Amino acid sequence: MVRNARLLAILLAIFALMAAACGDSSDDAGGGGETSADESGDDDGSEGSDAEDGDGDGAAGGGDVKAAFVMVAPIGDAGWNFMHDQGRLGAAEATGVETAFVDSIEEGGADFDNAVQTFIDDGFNVIFTTSFGYMDATETFAAENPDVIFQHISGFKMNDTNFGNSFGRMYQPRYIAGMAAGAATESNKIGYVAAFPIPEVIRGINAFTLGAQRVNPDVEVEVNWTSTWFDPGVEGNSAQTLIDAGADVLTMHQDSTATGEVATDAGATFIGYHSDMSAQVDSYLTAPVWDWSGHYADIIASVQDGSFTPESFWGGIADGTVDIEIPDSSPVAAEMKEVRDQIVNGEFDVFDAEIIDQDGNAITDADGNLLVDLQDPFGNDIGAAGDAMNDGIMLGMGFFVQGVIGSVEG
Repeated sequence: MVRNARLLAILLAIFALMAAACGDSSDDAGGGGETSADESGDDDGSEGSDAEDGDGDGAAGGGDVKAAFVMVAPIGDAGWNFMHDQGRLGAAEATGVETAFVDSIEEGGADFDNAVQTFIDDGFNVIFTTSFGYMDATETFAAENPDVIFQHISGFKMNDTNFGNSFGRMYQPRYIAGMAAGAATESNKIGYVAAFPIPEVIRGINAFTLGAQRVNPDVEVEVNWTSTWFDPGVEGNSAQTLIDAGADVLTMHQDSTATGEVATDAGATFIGYHSDMSAQVDSYLTAPVWDWSGHYADIIASVQDGSFTPESFWGGIADGTVDIEIPDSSPVAAEMKEVRDQIVNGEFDVFDAEIIDQDGNAITDADGNLLVDLQDPFGNDIGAAGDAMNDGIMLGMGFFVQGVIGSVEG
């Protein structure tokens, strides 16, 4: 992936994202490859098919429903792409449709266009594009192929006929993961290996920090930016820097397990991301995780029965799009379970509270109402004093909360 181009696309698109108040960015990249729905997939950047005896007949173009998935990095990375492939497999089992995927498809290039066109030519009439940088090209394909349903993950664009978008409220389980980290640290220094200073990542860091402070007011969370979504060498070096600075708990917003491997070597605790990484990382404690199976199955089923309507979907713990396993070994396990229940029941959400930024400025009152005007990291207005916390403000979050060490400027 040309990561600078992807980041530029995020910067240019962020104002429209605020207006839409829907998804945002998260994913990663790899090399290109030709697409085929006929080859079997593996973990090294290839294509694959998982056919079921599907007999759905409600697709936009008529006939059987066939769903294809385009992914930006190898599905064996244990991260973002791995969980999308697990979602594909779960949706295939739930709906009985034929599915296929292609991974390691670079953003912003001909490989993506070739992959999508091949799927269309092969009769796939539901196509999921699972990387932010695929958004504009997906929009074009949707306009040119009205009989094909397109669902883009992590973006904000859509139309009113055959093109929707989806993302998840990962900040909810991030908060609970922070509680586990705050209870686990002995140095009161937690290290956070993070990709890019965009609202999605900033929001997660803030939620994690607030959760840690809930159980340990003395905790600090130090952020080390990597400027990459997937580079195990860079991630590992950043993690080691945080260990050297005194962190005894590490977490990350990356796609590899490199941070966890460094934590294990240092005798530190690791809080993962994307998936349960306990099989890969010895020092693993827990992780906020994705589960796309239900949402993907719902979209496919709606195409089967002819009820598909494009939407901007931002799922949370309550609908199972995101979640976290509560580690019984944590001394705050009971409180973590209580908070999770409160989120599910709508009794609590992370940013509906008094928030102080890292410079000591009061951002919201105890009810989550803004006390100041806010802009996103790129200078766009997202909220004014007196506004209640809302999705648009969260989606454009551009400040760090008190207790975070680091700059939102990267």
